[in-house]
Amino acid sequence: MEELTELIPELRKLESQFHNALMNSVRIPSVIQENEGQYPFGAQIDLALKNILELCEHLGFKTYYDPKGYYGYAEIGEGEEMIGVLGHLDVVPAGKLDEWRTPPFEPVIQDEKIYGRGTQDDKGPTIASIFAVKALMNLGIPFHKRVRLIFGTDEETLWRCMNRYCELEEIPSMGFTPDSTFPLVYAEKGLLQLHLEGKNDTSLRLTAGNAFNAVPDHASYRGENRAELKAALKELDFAYEADSETVTVNGKSVHAQVTEKGINAINRLLIALKSIGYTSKTIEFVSEVVNEDPFGKRIFGECEDEESGKLKFNVGKIEMNEEIERLSIDIRIPVKSDKEEIVHLLSEKAREYGLEYKEFDYLRSIYIPKDHFLIETLMNEYQEVTKDTVSQPISSGGATYARAMNNTVAFGAVFPHQSKTEHQPNEYIELEAIFTAMIIYAKAIYRLTR
Repeated sequence: MEELTELIPELRKLESQFHNALMNSVRIPSVIQENEGQYPFGAQIDLALKNILELCEHLGFKTYYDPKGYYGYAEIGEGEEMIGVLGHLDVVPAGKLDEWRTPPFEPVIQDEKIYGRGTQDDKGPTIASIFAVKALMNLGIPFHKRVRLIFGTDEETLWRCMNRYCELEEIPSMGFTPDSTFPLVYAEKGLLQLHLEGKNDTSLRLTAGNAFNAVPDHASYRGENRAELKAALKELDFAYEADSETVTVNGKSVHAQVTEKGINAINRLLIALKSIGYTSKTIEFVSEVVNEDPFGKRIFGECEDEESGKLKFNVGKIEMNEEIERLSIDIRIPVKSDKEEIVHLLSEKAREYGLEYKEFDYLRSIYIPKDHFLIETLMNEYQEVTKDTVSQPISSGGATYARAMNNTVAFGAVFPHQSKTEHQPNEYIELEAIFTAMIIYAKAIYRLTR
């Protein structure tokens, strides 16, 4: 690839522009706010989309903004065939601000890292992909196929952005999303999000959790018998904080795809409430059926396969108001398991506790064989740049845009030796690592367009 001999120096020239572009994007708190004026997901998400399209237009891409604000894209190259790079600009809420060393939407560079919400998921990798293509453009390399960078705005919730894109736009022949880990993900579990609901026959009022797909790191209680609750939490060895009005159970927030690495504060609060005599449909279900098991074994048994591992089960939110009590649950289903059987088992168990199953969203699993052209091409470029011949294609419980289109996989941007900080306080990317990712993306896009 003689054409790429100057690729790394060219990327170094663009590095400071990349840093500035990423920090400008992170400053936009693009957390979903529905029913906010004319924008489907809120003014800040729309601002983030327009900001990225303005950047791409400035860099020399042709751009398109969906008139309803669901998605946008930037394109370069010629030819009938199109390669897609799919990224998203929405982010999860910041969570507890006092756990951030620096404000989540005021990005800073410290210790060779950029800190801020969205740096790793997914603004950093998405903007890295833009500059990877820009480096190829600057080198005067012809694109024998079109390259389209597609920007979604609803990835953290219902993917309405990609649904609309797929209804209205040309679908790439193949591509990748830089929204996971290297070397690449060839299988993704099915993603099922649902509510379990029942009539609230108690005087308890409780709200906790921010998202289906995040293990809740705190859950607060403001009712009676707080002294008894504190004693129970101490006996159970559950971390908590308390003031004159509130008892807050502390957990550890992680992405729902690795729920076993977190500590679910909602589960712990309900277990403690049960231990001091409180009862309700959700309290009984969680304390007796879920408890602290991240795999849902009391519902599904040992549910796993060789390709994608164990089923993952996360109670992401709870609401108990005057009328209903509701658990919001995220399940990652192994690729060879039957979704309908999972629904049947959960519905039957929930019904025993007076709870009704209500589906919120479902994303199919994906599985692309390791000898597929796309897999082999991306793996070759990863190995050539990193010299890592040990790491192999992996399966994941994550839900990426790879599910939205055929022949698409998740490809980076977190390396095997790095920490995943998405959805957590103090989210960051390492500057040198994301630069290496840009090299890989540039070479992969070059190869896919030959």
